Amino acid sequence: MLNFQFFIPTRLIFGPGKLAELGTITTLPKGDKALIVIGESGAMVSNGYLDKVQAALGKQNVSTIVFDNISPNPKSNQVDEAAKIARDKKVDFIVALGGGSTIDAAKAIALLTTNVGKCWDFIQAGSGGGITAENPAAPLIAIPTTAGTGTEADQWAVISKSGGTEKISLGTDSTFPTISIIDPELMISVPPRTTAYTGIDAFFHAVETFVSTEHQPMSDMLALESVHLITNYLPMAIEDGTNIEARTVMAWASTAAGMCETLSRCISQHSLEHALSAMYPELPHGLGLAKLSLPYFKRLVPGSPERFEDLAMAMGYDTSSFEENQRASVFLEGLRVLLERTGLDQESLKTYGAKEEDVPELVKIATETMGKLFDFTPTEMDQDDLECIMSEAIKG
Repeated sequence: MLNFQFFIPTRLIFGPGKLAELGTITTLPKGDKALIVIGESGAMVSNGYLDKVQAALGKQNVSTIVFDNISPNPKSNQVDEAAKIARDKKVDFIVALGGGSTIDAAKAIALLTTNVGKCWDFIQAGSGGGITAENPAAPLIAIPTTAGTGTEADQWAVISKSGGTEKISLGTDSTFPTISIIDPELMISVPPRTTAYTGIDAFFHAVETFVSTEHQPMSDMLALESVHLITNYLPMAIEDGTNIEARTVMAWASTAAGMCETLSRCISQHSLEHALSAMYPELPHGLGLAKLSLPYFKRLVPGSPERFEDLAMAMGYDTSSFEENQRASVFLEGLRVLLERTGLDQESLKTYGAKEEDVPELVKIATETMGKLFDFTPTEMDQDDLECIMSEAIKG
C-alpha cells in the first residue's frame, strides 16, 4: 500500500543563462539587504560570478554584504561568524553562491539569523545541543556552481564541528531554499576532478535513496532518471567541461537526486563517508563515497536483488542475459566501470591521510553521529562488516 508525503517548497529556476533572471524575478524575498555567502577559494570572484550576482541584486535595489570564509566541509564556527554578521547588519535574506559546502553553510546561517544560539546547539545528533529552532530560517536563494550535492533542492545542511571529528546534518522545513537558480553555465569552470567528485556524489544520492527503506514512487522515478543520466553524462562532463549539454544534464541529475534526499533518505554509506571526511577534512566527499562504494554495496545487493537490478538497467545494462540470481550483481560491474570511466578508481584515501589503524574510530564516529541512516539501510551490518568496508576502502 502506498503511503508517503511530498514536500519540496523551493522554486527552481533551471537552465543555461538563468542567473540573469535574478535581476528581474518578482518572487525575490522581501527586503533590501542580503548577505552573500561564498567559499574561501576566491573562485566566485575570479570567475566573475560574484559581480554578476551583485549586479543582478542591484537591479532589484538590494544592497549586499559578502561573507567569503566558507571552507570545503564547512565548519560550525564559520556558520556562527557569518550568522552574527547577518544579525548585526539586519540582513533580510541570504544568498548562497557556490558549491554544496557553501549552500549547506548558508542554510545553517539562515537558521541562525533568526534564532538565538550557536550552530552546534541546533544539531540533533552526536554532541549537538538538540535545540529546536523557534523561528523559521531567513529566506535563502541558492545558486549552485557545481553539480553534485543537490542541496539546492533539499533542506539538509551538513556541518562539521569546529575542532572535532563530527560531521552531521542539520535541517528543518524552513531551511529549504526559497529560490534555487540552477544555471549550468556557472559549472563550465569546474575542474575535471571536482566534476568527478561532485558528480559521483549525486550518483550515490540517487542509488542510496532508491534502495532506502524510505523510498517512495516519486523518489524512485527521480532516482532512476538521475542514475541513468549520470552514468552517461558524467564522463562527458569530466572529459570536456565546456560541453554545455553534459553540464546541463548533470545539473538536472544533481537536482533530481537532491529531491530524492527529501522524498526518501540516504543510507549508511553516507554515515561512513561523513566519518572519513570529518577525520580527514581535506578529503573530497565524493571521493570518499567512491572508495567505499564497492565494498559497501556488495553487502547490500543480495538483500535487495530487484532494486539493484533496476539500478543496473537504469545504467544501461541488459540484465536479461544473466541468470536470475546474478542480475542484481550487474549493478556492481556497472559501478566498477563508472568508477574507471571517471578516474576515481585510481585515487586513494591514503593521499588524504587515511590509515587502517583509524578504522575502529571511524566506524565509531559513523554510528554515533549519523546512526539514524543505518535505520534506513535495507541490510543490517554489524561492527565487523562496517570495519571491513572501511578497511577495504582505505586499502583500495
